[in-house]
Amino acid sequence: MSLKKASRKQMRSLCAEVRPDDGIDPREWSRKGRPGERPGRKTQQLCSQVAEVLSGVLAGDCADDVLQSLEVMAVDPAPDGSRLLVTVYVPSALGSLDPGRVLEHLAHASGRLRCEVAASITRRRTPALDFRVAVGPR
Repeated sequence: MSLKKASRKQMRSLCAEVRPDDGIDPREWSRKGRPGERPGRKTQQLCSQVAEVLSGVLAGDCADDVLQSLEVMAVDPAPDGSRLLVTVYVPSALGSLDPGRVLEHLAHASGRLRCEVAASITRRRTPALDFRVAVGPR
């Protein structure tokens, strides 16, 4: 095997090619979770546990009528398990609810919801919850 240095011509030809990983910080590739990769089994397990807890809290223990009408559609890591994106669904029967109003109610109750999540999962740090609202047909 030759330990020759690559010539400038060879280096420039490599720079001219466009590759899928262009523009991504090389330090990101060395980390465990690579960009565009599916979340791991533990992160998916966490998301399903959080979805189950939030569904129970919103359906039964919540005194707010707006929050009681919501259904949890999905919980996804955003970008990892330390922050979760919760998608809630407003049923079409209650489609007259303004998504901005729903997000205000969720922001007001987010501390309590996060506390309920912390009580039901076993983790050192409870993930932060971000919400988005889906309106219309499922």
